[in-house]
Amino acid sequence: MTTLEQLKIIASGLSMQFGTSCEVLIHDVCTDMDKSIVHIEHGHITNRKVGDGASHVVLDVLQSDDGGNGRFGYLTKTKDGRILRSSTMYIRNEEGQIRYLLCINQDITEFVMMHTTLEGLVSNSNEEPVEQITSSVTDLLDDLLAHAEQLVGKPGPLMNKVERLCAIKYLYTKGAFLISKSSEKIGDYFDISKFTLYSDLNIVKEELDMEES
Repeated sequence: MTTLEQLKIIASGLSMQFGTSCEVLIHDVCTDMDKSIVHIEHGHITNRKVGDGASHVVLDVLQSDDGGNGRFGYLTKTKDGRILRSSTMYIRNEEGQIRYLLCINQDITEFVMMHTTLEGLVSNSNEEPVEQITSSVTDLLDDLLAHAEQLVGKPGPLMNKVERLCAIKYLYTKGAFLISKSSEKIGDYFDISKFTLYSDLNIVKEELDMEES
């Protein structure tokens, strides 16, 4: 039995244990990010299905593997505003590289509405921002661009070079450039040529290398 087949059994068991308010899915991080979901239970929660693309969490993991076992008990939000308590487990191959992500999204919207009595249950212990779950990499890239615009405080075409570099640095660290053909859309967003985009990206990478050294 393959690792994926074993994970599918685990996913099915978890979904039956926690019921229809719990989504369980598997991302194959070695495939096209446009269709990384290879198995999903109770996909109605985030309106996703097999063949849909990566989320913020998937890109974060691919961009910077911390060597751990996963992320646990963080909050996410669906497009229609439902609040989920999520965990993502890293499934590694024999070389220690992440091969699959086993993700659990428990809909706690009704608990959040009860607020006071269940505050302890729904609190985000890591104090991380609530991330929106997207159903396609196109939506994901749009979301990242919107966040970059909020970070700088003005639309891409109006940014000067320093501001643009700040936005591109954010996009790079969030894994936006891992998305297939993202450079074309990012270049169009900033209204710059592909040459200028890659020149800016090289500057960002050099800055990050200096920060790490």
